[in-house]
Amino acid sequence: MSKQVYENRELSWLRFNERVLEESEDERTPLCERLSFISIYQTNLDEFFMVRVGSIHDEMLIKKDARENKTSMTPGEQLEAIRERVKELNKRKDISYANLMGRMEEENIHLINFAKLDERQGAYLQTYFEQEILPLLSPFIVSKKQPFPFIKNNEICAVAVLATKNSKAKNIKTKIGIVPCNNGMFRRLIQIPGANGYYMLAEELILHFLPSVFNGYNIVSKSLIRVTRNADIDADKSYDEELSYREHMEEILKQRRKLTPVRMEYTRDLDKQVLTQMKNYLKIDKDMIFKVKAPLDLSFVFDIQDILRHKSELFFEKRFPQRTPDLDETRPLLPQILEGDKLLSYPYQSIRPFLNMLTEAANDPAVVSIKMTLYRLAKHSKVVEALVEAAENGKQVDVLVELKARFDEENNIEWSRMLESAGCHVIYGLDGLKVHSKLCLITRKVGDDVQYITQIGTGNYNEKTARLYTDLCLMTADERLGAEAAKVFQALSLGEVLESTEHLLVAPRCLQNKIVEKIEKQIEIAKGGGKAYLGFKLNSLTDKVIMDKIIEASEAGVKVEMVIRGINCLRTGIPGKTDNIRAVSIVGRFLEHSRVYIFGTGRKEEMFIASADFMTRNTVHRVEVAAPVYNSDLKKRIRDMFRLQLNDNVKAREQQPDGTYIYVTHEEPPVNAQEILYDQAYRAAQAATAPPVADEEI
Repeated sequence: MSKQVYENRELSWLRFNERVLEESEDERTPLCERLSFISIYQTNLDEFFMVRVGSIHDEMLIKKDARENKTSMTPGEQLEAIRERVKELNKRKDISYANLMGRMEEENIHLINFAKLDERQGAYLQTYFEQEILPLLSPFIVSKKQPFPFIKNNEICAVAVLATKNSKAKNIKTKIGIVPCNNGMFRRLIQIPGANGYYMLAEELILHFLPSVFNGYNIVSKSLIRVTRNADIDADKSYDEELSYREHMEEILKQRRKLTPVRMEYTRDLDKQVLTQMKNYLKIDKDMIFKVKAPLDLSFVFDIQDILRHKSELFFEKRFPQRTPDLDETRPLLPQILEGDKLLSYPYQSIRPFLNMLTEAANDPAVVSIKMTLYRLAKHSKVVEALVEAAENGKQVDVLVELKARFDEENNIEWSRMLESAGCHVIYGLDGLKVHSKLCLITRKVGDDVQYITQIGTGNYNEKTARLYTDLCLMTADERLGAEAAKVFQALSLGEVLESTEHLLVAPRCLQNKIVEKIEKQIEIAKGGGKAYLGFKLNSLTDKVIMDKIIEASEAGVKVEMVIRGINCLRTGIPGKTDNIRAVSIVGRFLEHSRVYIFGTGRKEEMFIASADFMTRNTVHRVEVAAPVYNSDLKKRIRDMFRLQLNDNVKAREQQPDGTYIYVTHEEPPVNAQEILYDQAYRAAQAATAPPVADEEI
């Protein structure tokens, strides 16, 4: 295959984060929401450096001549390309931030420095600093007797080049002073007294008063810095069998805090010699040191949003997940699912029916067991409450808690303890495989009959993200799916994976190969002159085996339509290769998270909802589950959602042959798929016999 057909994974991800940054620049987006997007851009980039750049950095140390399988770039070439792209994007970020803060001044929000203060305000801040902040600081001076301090991941520090006050001009000896600025003991956004709407960031206050911190020295130069550390640890590879797996994961979390720095950012000019010293102290690549103009951590914008919350015009219109007309929440839910398949679509519809179903199962005398896979949970999880209640009621409760869910490990460790103490049987995943599936199986015994209620989702069992992420939740009493779900849980309990399936697609052995087979079937239809079709709704596409098969389908004349929010390593529109493929990305108010696979058209159409993206990590390195949608009404509903997203001309961008994305434009009236789906949810709830319920609190 020609290299031009492929896009490098890391550069494709940066294109996605560029689309997030575009939302901060989009005048159609309310002002305070634009602040959210610029902060999301930054936190996305932080995680990218912690995980992806950290991984490439490690790879370069081990096998620097290795080449990735799509564009044949070496680790060094990837890091160089990342550096150049990040520099470009950060310039845009700094400009966008400056523009947004300029607009904030129109709303009487002013983020200022000392140059804009009068004498009285300056005196107040000096007193505030000396009384409220200085006693809580822990400054360091790097010297022979005091080595370079450990700087925490993403911690903002003030750095000063210090000269002794008695140094002669021609023979100045300097040292480096460092002051951590965000210890959590003082607020970051400080209001200026007597100046309503005027604020200063705590780190800027500390930076200004560094002479008071290092009063025995002259400050030659100073800056704020932030260090990002590698967070990519192979938990299974480093497993110590002397520890329980939960204890091992706790040790992994401690190790992560100390891993190698992969990036340093700074805000003011520093002498090259000082930058070299910092590079050497931190053992960081000089090309991964970036100067930025915007604050190093933009999370304070959410405090600004809280100040302006009374101005509704600065925010998206308030929306609340609605009840689904397919379920009557005044009646028991399990019998309704036994009558026919039900589908919830978050955040447009409430997660409450699913939570109620779990609670109902916990108290149903006919329920003998509940089995569930948990990946990411809310801080105050009602899912866990229901499982604990079920165990206390004598049900057999088997829960696989994935402790390797990145950045949620600590949360999951605590939930696993609570579940175990309640009498649940807790499993911690499989060796070398993350369990990422969203699967729940309720087993009932009614007389001599065994009934399965199976739930398969595209997103986590998290009440908070169910209001922010678009996901699908299928609840079914189909015996075929229930029986295979039971086999999945049986295999997990034995530390094994399924080798074959008939209905579900289950990674790592029965997903990628079956998807390839279904694509091949469409290729044969196209070659025979029939109407062949592939439709995929994904977060990311990186699996080269599947990508190559999609390219083959395009070459055979199969129409391929894809809605891919994030990484897409397959370039579309290349003559003779991918010119039958269209790919759009929707980045908007809600995070597109559902996965849908569609093969064929008409009566022969096959449709699946899934927890798996088309990434090798999902298709062959994780336990994932995709479920067929057999109910014709639910298939139509999902198909209509997919078509609406393909027709979006407000928040959708279409991929170009060179890998870039441009906003979709056409003559039709504006189509914002996410807002239309919410409007439909409201209308459906209002048309139902029972009054709609605004899901303000779960």
